[in-house]
Amino acid sequence: MMSAYYLFPIIAVFVIGYFVINILREYERGVVFFLGRFQSVKGPGLVIIIPPIQQMVRVDLRTRVLDVPTQDVISKDNVSVKVNAVVYFRVVDPDKAIIQVEDFHAATSQLAQTTLRSVLGQHELDEMLSERENLNADIQEILDKQTDAWGIKVANVEIKHVDLDESMIRAIAKQAEAERMRRAKVIAAEGELQASHKLTEAASILQQQPDAITLRYLQTMVDMSHEHNQTIFFPFPIELLHAAEALGGRGKPAGG
Repeated sequence: MMSAYYLFPIIAVFVIGYFVINILREYERGVVFFLGRFQSVKGPGLVIIIPPIQQMVRVDLRTRVLDVPTQDVISKDNVSVKVNAVVYFRVVDPDKAIIQVEDFHAATSQLAQTTLRSVLGQHELDEMLSERENLNADIQEILDKQTDAWGIKVANVEIKHVDLDESMIRAIAKQAEAERMRRAKVIAAEGELQASHKLTEAASILQQQPDAITLRYLQTMVDMSHEHNQTIFFPFPIELLHAAEALGGRGKPAGG
């Protein structure tokens, strides 16, 4: 009987201590309510609660990773894509996170999904693929402003995948191939234009220097003899061409 007499108080002390004494880790805070009204935020360390007039809700302050499910998005240029993302956020005001919203994790997840569809729907497909960093920053800024009332800080947003259907992938590939062909044609045309300018300059210089024409003529013969070594060439004197031109000029009537 004596042992049982002392055993009940010991058990009662342990039970009361379990509900009264709370130890919060460094990354935890306790939102304390007194008779249902918010009292204070306590922690980390030892926190004593007097039940039932006081209640405490633990809040984790570490950064959380929220995986946003795949969303169907229609871009500004009417292209249907599937986009998913990841959101990094943490609680900065534990009292707001508990009092202002029922489930801040679920609320942040739903808000991230709607914001992702809304922001990406205002951009064209090329912008989704090439300007992902800017889109991440826009989504993060909008989420951070809207979750501020819940005591939530959205630190970062990353778009992970932008998936297209097979027909759109083939269309983009054809567009890229057409663009490469266009650039190749433009480069070839620019090369022809530059070559024509250089040929015009060379012709002007050769016309001013008759001896240069003779040298060029001889060089051409040497090149042709190497390329077609079974062909016989009969050189035609340049002087005869000049003489023929002179005679032709004298034979013209005056004023012609």
